Amino acid sequence: MKYVPSPQALRLLSGLARGHTPATAPFFFRPATAAASFLRTGRQHFHATTRLEKTETHILSDIGEGVKEVQIIQWFVEEGAPIEEWSPLCEVQSDKASVEITSKYTGVIKKLHFAQDAVVQVGDPLLDIEVEGSDDAGGDQNLAQAGTADADETTDHEQTAEGGGQVVEGSQEETKGEASSGQIVAQPKTPGKHSSLATPSVRGLLKEHGLAIEEITGTGKDGRVLKEDVYKHLETSSKSSPASVSTSTPPKPSIDGTQTETPQRLTPVQSAMFKSMTGSLSIPHFLYSDTIDISNLAAMRTRLNSTRRPDTPKLTYMPFIIKAVSLALSQYPLLNARLDLNSEGTGKPQLIMRNVHNIGVAMDTPSGLIVPVVKNVQARSIADIAHEVQRLAALGQASKLSQTDLTGGTITVSNIGNIGGETVAPVIVEGQLAIMGIGKIKKIPVFAEDGVTIRPAQVVSMSWSADHRVVDGATMARMATVVQRYLEEPGSMIVDLS
Repeated sequence: MKYVPSPQALRLLSGLARGHTPATAPFFFRPATAAASFLRTGRQHFHATTRLEKTETHILSDIGEGVKEVQIIQWFVEEGAPIEEWSPLCEVQSDKASVEITSKYTGVIKKLHFAQDAVVQVGDPLLDIEVEGSDDAGGDQNLAQAGTADADETTDHEQTAEGGGQVVEGSQEETKGEASSGQIVAQPKTPGKHSSLATPSVRGLLKEHGLAIEEITGTGKDGRVLKEDVYKHLETSSKSSPASVSTSTPPKPSIDGTQTETPQRLTPVQSAMFKSMTGSLSIPHFLYSDTIDISNLAAMRTRLNSTRRPDTPKLTYMPFIIKAVSLALSQYPLLNARLDLNSEGTGKPQLIMRNVHNIGVAMDTPSGLIVPVVKNVQARSIADIAHEVQRLAALGQASKLSQTDLTGGTITVSNIGNIGGETVAPVIVEGQLAIMGIGKIKKIPVFAEDGVTIRPAQVVSMSWSADHRVVDGATMARMATVVQRYLEEPGSMIVDLS
């Protein structure tokens, strides 16, 4: 069958032969005109669907475990900075653990709604991110409008070229202007106040010395401020002139000064302590305290540390104490139980016995007092306990403890002696029946077994608080005596290890 072109096709071909392309020409005929336009004008315009910029608000989602509010520990981004999906936005501290919030979008940070250290409620907007979008419904219309504009521009260029060809020179000058402006835009951006990052331990060091993180140049990854940077800054500052030091001296208090009161919200850790201690003080406590001689334990610890392998942690007193408590719990399982005040909805209390010894260890961290838990102590060796305590301490200093690390405790050991104080009356944690407090170790003279000779001894005061609703004083005293025997004669722990 012979192909016969339509009249519209014939007119189109005739126009192409004369060098003209109608604005309604099909897309596949337009490149020739575009190329001719480029040769005459020196530039080419490309048209596509219009890019639409829209702003997405990143909401603080529910992070579980009943957490209602968090405190922003640090931002990893700043306004105007690009961000990729799943990249870290900020680190927040709840009343239970530290959590890293990641981005749901790829785009540019437009606004941070909260500053560092601010307390944010679940459901509040954290920040705004400008993301790329497109209007699919108007895409075809935009393309058609772009095609028409291209055709009109081609006709204008043809007419201008026939008149004298001034467009080429103007285009070149404009191109140079665009290039020069492009060089200005490409200049490196000055780092903002959020570009320097630091761990909580470094921030604690900054707070201790009254320094602002923006004053210090970080040498770590991505400009992170390290402890070495802080010490270097302090060393440099110490060499400053006496005049500069005197100007920073706070003014002398006035006798006529008036009292000022400034409200301050509790941090998430303080809020958790408030709720926990309020509940704990509803428990009837009683205190039992005694002083024990740990001279033999101190000597054993010194020998073990002198012969330890490089891959093993240095032994402190805490692993021995934790193991001694676990061995004593095997003889007095009541102290490892919990009290259920409303058994199966009957309103009658009952004891819930627990066979696994999960011993919480109270630690002082930059975020406040936290109690991570050493799990399954009854199945761990002293060296294994030392490894776990070291791991939890490192995570606590970096505010990286997980929810698993902080839950499940059955009894708690609190060591106040590493800070100071000989005797402490510890408060029982809700869901537990007892807690042990350790005071400061000190060296004192004591009588030897002959009752005449004086020898030096290392002693420590250990205090116990128990729930007097189900634990009587005699049971607590017997439990404490077992722990005392293990610590005064550490070799006896080896005999009772299963």
